[in-house]
Amino acid sequence: MTNATASGRRGILPAHEIRRLAEDGAIVAQTPFDADQIQPASLDLRLGSVAYRIRASFLPGPGATVAERVETLALHRMDLSEGAVLETGCVYLVPLQERLTLPQDLSALANPKSSTGRLDVFTRVIADTARAFDTVPEGYEGPLYAEISPRTFPVLVRPGSRLVQIRFRRGEPAYSDDTIARLHEREALVSTGTADIDNGLALSVDLTGTREGRPIGFRAKRHSALIDIDRKAALDVLDYWEPVWPRGDFILDPDEFYILASKEAVRVPPTHAAEMVPFNPLVGEFRVHYAGFFDPGFGHATGSGEGSRAVLEVRSHEVPFILEDGQTVGRLIYEELTDAPEEVYGAGIGSHYQRQGLKLSKHFRDYEP
Repeated sequence: MTNATASGRRGILPAHEIRRLAEDGAIVAQTPFDADQIQPASLDLRLGSVAYRIRASFLPGPGATVAERVETLALHRMDLSEGAVLETGCVYLVPLQERLTLPQDLSALANPKSSTGRLDVFTRVIADTARAFDTVPEGYEGPLYAEISPRTFPVLVRPGSRLVQIRFRRGEPAYSDDTIARLHEREALVSTGTADIDNGLALSVDLTGTREGRPIGFRAKRHSALIDIDRKAALDVLDYWEPVWPRGDFILDPDEFYILASKEAVRVPPTHAAEMVPFNPLVGEFRVHYAGFFDPGFGHATGSGEGSRAVLEVRSHEVPFILEDGQTVGRLIYEELTDAPEEVYGAGIGSHYQRQGLKLSKHFRDYEP
């Protein structure tokens, strides 16, 4: 993982290198960056001033731009300047305020922000000529777009709202099970002591609860009021969620959305970033964790040193599915940063989920049964 390209070390770029990209013109924004827009190993992307309601999700494919495809797919153009509601069951495309002119040795990958995933807002980033979502090839020059589809709650957005984030990588992905095993020996990546490492570090679901008298999860209520994506700690939990309490077998109902937590507490050393990779569909028809980025320092400096639980956004597909306590639901891969970060995830930079157990998005007030 210490291999280098001609322009520097291979790996994920930390915050100070992202700032340097902006200074060098590789990232161009319509308005100056927000003070907290650059995270320890990622950049939040901001919505522009218009949104298009489109007939269906799409990829432009080779030789086509997103703007060209929108001309034939758009049903309605919406002005976001005074705020606009994105309705459930609809697909929207929003040009982002940031565009890229990447060097030839840099690529990028995107994901929903943690708070976006916890609201069941399905969000992906699209680049011109893209054959895949959330991926930006080396040397890309052009605009970026967010495809947004609220699944459970309608959301109020405006220019500058931040639903997605992007990471920058120099060189090819550089991770392996051997690397994760060595890192676990040195840093204790999970609180359980023993680590299940096979195509990533396994995480399992907690259906017994770590605190007596607390729920093990939440199930989203349908037909709730809208959520202002930019307002923090403004909403009552029970207006939007039903607590899920410990019991025997836990059955995921089709097309219901759940927030659960991992049994393991996770640690990400300051030298690395982590990502939850797509779950193997051969062991269950359900999706876990829309927002898969874990910043350097996540769970690493929590005071107790135990780590932080991974919050799991869970949705079953097609048929009911029995989930069992301790069942593996996802795997983490760790990738080294190109350089030591100047800041890491935590309370010092206003991170919302550093000491989390089971935790809803930042839009909700704390829940006390």
